[in-house]
Amino acid sequence: MVDIGTGVTRPRRQALSDSVYETVKALIMDRRIDPGERLNIDALARDLDVSPTPVREAMARLEADGLVTKRALAGYSVAPLMNDDALDQLFELRLLLEPHCAGLAASQAAPETVQDLAVLLKEFPKAGPGEDYQAYRAMAQADTVFHDLVIRAAGRDMIADTLTRLHYHMHMYRLWYRSGPAHSTHAEHARIVRAIRRGDAEAASAAMTTHLERSWKRVSRTRT
Repeated sequence: MVDIGTGVTRPRRQALSDSVYETVKALIMDRRIDPGERLNIDALARDLDVSPTPVREAMARLEADGLVTKRALAGYSVAPLMNDDALDQLFELRLLLEPHCAGLAASQAAPETVQDLAVLLKEFPKAGPGEDYQAYRAMAQADTVFHDLVIRAAGRDMIADTLTRLHYHMHMYRLWYRSGPAHSTHAEHARIVRAIRRGDAEAASAAMTTHLERSWKRVSRTRT
């Protein structure tokens, strides 16, 4: 049974399914529930003072995100934390795919998509991980949306769907190991947007490569 403890915001009655989803995701990201720990739907429903239905809906969404796993006759459990080897493979995959997509985006992105990237960049939170997921969530969500938008601007929706799911694991890793603020992320994103706006495919690809390599290095520092 999960001990939610004090200081956790219970879900609002409005948009209940969304609220339960965000609440349970925060519990996972904040390490209040350990990787591999079983999730009892009825117990969570009692603790959150909701019926089991929105909890089941939240579990299905969290499974789609890759944050929980489901086994026959065993129910749901929190997904294992990404290890160092898996994290390296994630960045290797991103380096294979995202620079190519950034180049394509520079070549074919619609003007309105370029404007969306510029607006997102202007509003991008510059703070890194805080004391908890609530403080970190805005930056994590904006980062995921930014990369998703670049890839979809390249017309590569399947790649976007795959990497969006994997982003949750990367952010969970950062929170688990208390990675420091990524101060350079905003400037690196800005270089990508400028290259896409100019229609410079080579520069966009190179800027994305540099950003991912530096991000990999920032995350890797938490291992020591």
